[in-house]
Amino acid sequence: MSTITTTELSADSSEIRARVRRFQDVQASIKREVQKVIVGQEEVIESVLISLFVGGHCLLTGLPGTAKTLLVRTVSRALGLKFNRIQFTPDLMPSDITGTDIIEEDPASGHRTWTFVPGPIFSNVLLADEINRTPPKTQSALLEAMQELSCTVRGHHYPIQPPFFVLATQNPIELEGTYPLPEAQLDRFLFNTVLDYLSAEDELKVVDLTTTTHIPEPQVVTNGEEIREIQQLVRMTPVAESVVRYAIELVRATRPGPNGSSPEFIKKYVNFGASVRAAQFLILAGKARALMQGRFHVAYEDIRALAIPVMRHRVLLNFHAESDRQTSDDILGKLLDAKPAPKA
Repeated sequence: MSTITTTELSADSSEIRARVRRFQDVQASIKREVQKVIVGQEEVIESVLISLFVGGHCLLTGLPGTAKTLLVRTVSRALGLKFNRIQFTPDLMPSDITGTDIIEEDPASGHRTWTFVPGPIFSNVLLADEINRTPPKTQSALLEAMQELSCTVRGHHYPIQPPFFVLATQNPIELEGTYPLPEAQLDRFLFNTVLDYLSAEDELKVVDLTTTTHIPEPQVVTNGEEIREIQQLVRMTPVAESVVRYAIELVRATRPGPNGSSPEFIKKYVNFGASVRAAQFLILAGKARALMQGRFHVAYEDIRALAIPVMRHRVLLNFHAESDRQTSDDILGKLLDAKPAPKA
């Protein structure tokens, strides 16, 4: 895989132009294959693709029947990567995710040795289906893998080969039999993308697509090595210091405190604001979005478009927000209105 420094990322570079054209072809092909199966949900598909191109993880939140699991399975087929699925249930154990050591006996010598049996976490695309159906102890088995691309079992350290993506689905936490995800777990997800019900026209297309003998099959359009090259290309995309400062300003404004940088409604409704990861992910996701739209630089509009899905799960509201029926989306929407993008 060729290596190009950040200073060489320019529209005038023939190699970069070729790589960007290939990037455009890959993302268009993935969308086309996914849309053979998934009707509508364009913003959700874009969020998943940005997560893949950045090397992050995506949390899909929606009511039952909104095609969360089907979307993840379809994307994994189009990518041509190793795919594993874990169905999270209340009795799931951490070893069911990471794997465990077993004792094996050599039939010839009778000598017994410990042998590690890898769990489903050792994959490229991991579907954590209904992740909030299992207690936090089991959810925490994903923490090391999501941040460090590794897994520790009985003191032994096992690397996970990239690319590695956790695409998790969850039902709203108000439903019976669910466990809220710990803050440390939530913070490792690049996006928390909300799936809503489809429009009447899209529902009609779904019924027409799924009630006949025709079963659409997505085709493989890329591979793991190319995904890693795309991730490198995304990180090489330039971003102006003013755009970075604006992203940091938005993130810091979600943190209530005596420094006076956050609006009054933040101080009233928010207990804890977004972490530094939010600023990192805002910039990385902005780079991917810019390239997906054919631009060689990150704009203010990228930061504003991605601010809510990047930060909605990182803002912890207090009881005042609950009593006034304010959601994190409401608060972040007000923040974007209070902090408009600087004029060019």
